[in-house]
Amino acid sequence: MSTALTIDHLGSQGDGVALSGNSQIFVPFTLPGERVTAAVGKNRADLLAVLDPAPERVVPACRHFGTCGGCALQHMADPAYRAWKRDKVVAALKGRGIDAPVGDIVVCPLHSRRRVVFAVRRTERAMLLGYNQALSHQIVDIEECPISAPAIVAARDKLRDLARILANTGDAFRMAVTATETGLDIELRDAGKLTDAARHAASRLAIGAGFARVSVDGEIVIEPKKPVLMAGDVAVNPPPGAFAQAVAHAEGAMATLVIEHLRRAKNVADLFCGWGTFALRLAKRSQVHAVEADAPALAALDRAFRFADGLKTVTTEKRDLFRRPLTFKEIDARFDGLVFDPPRAGAEDQARQIARSSVPYVAAVSCNPVTLARDLEILISGGYALKSVTPVDQFLWSPHVEAVALLEKPKKRR
Repeated sequence: MSTALTIDHLGSQGDGVALSGNSQIFVPFTLPGERVTAAVGKNRADLLAVLDPAPERVVPACRHFGTCGGCALQHMADPAYRAWKRDKVVAALKGRGIDAPVGDIVVCPLHSRRRVVFAVRRTERAMLLGYNQALSHQIVDIEECPISAPAIVAARDKLRDLARILANTGDAFRMAVTATETGLDIELRDAGKLTDAARHAASRLAIGAGFARVSVDGEIVIEPKKPVLMAGDVAVNPPPGAFAQAVAHAEGAMATLVIEHLRRAKNVADLFCGWGTFALRLAKRSQVHAVEADAPALAALDRAFRFADGLKTVTTEKRDLFRRPLTFKEIDARFDGLVFDPPRAGAEDQARQIARSSVPYVAAVSCNPVTLARDLEILISGGYALKSVTPVDQFLWSPHVEAVALLEKPKKRR
């Protein structure tokens, strides 16, 4: 049964929110001010028709929008969409009592996402490769994707063929694909036991398709060409399944902000450093100590440093910063600049140690405005001044937003 609703605002995940008495009804693919009809369930509804469209409504860029769960906001015009994303950062900060100078959002172009994670499953009729439908385990098989790098979209048939060879399970599994300088780097997770026959067939396909590397659950099946990602002008061979910033343009923008802020620092700590996104760029003018719990990523960073020219010293330390954060005494003893880029959970304990330190320049990078705001509140309480926050739209048309916060602490007078 359909119900007429008026959309009041957008929720945190990009769904339109209609108010009904003391409750909220979430209606995906709607915009503030619109009158719609929807089939209403428990606090959520399926959109049936838009009766009065908002001026900000536009035609989505992708035929799969509305079924594919990868994008939430393709129906929203760019100016309104960017303002909404920036406001997510502003609201998270205000929720912690922080009135910060939040800059304009850094915009990323279409067809620029170099790393995607497909959902894959074998059915009786086909090998499905795509993304899960919103709030569902059903896989939407894709034929196009306007956010992904052209090399990934062009290879979708070969990727399906590879999945068909390596799938040894009837369950859904993951295929992470990264477009590198030397070709696609592909890793499958939870696809089932790897057989010798599958290994040989996958190797033949990878060579014919020009893939750089294929791996299964961290084990390299074949590597015709070492995958290469660039940290500035330093080439890195990331390990199988390595985390990489989703968009190279976004990574460059974030790195520029961090490097400029730490330009006066001679000795820099890079915490949660991964394979060296910031560390190898910072090493152009500073000595860097890079700390990370992922040993393969750290090894890739170290190897890249040793083969690079023109860098100052980069040292590495394998350390779980959630269990054993770098202490304020360790920070004060060695560093005059620091950057940290933790996972979505943020770095609460590490932030408390940084707050107690006297390191004058700190850059905080985050893919979660809520945990970023919490960590910034800790740093501000410890005497840091928040100089700027820059949102970065690395995850186009999704509710997720990256941000770079820059802080300073005045030196103590002796």
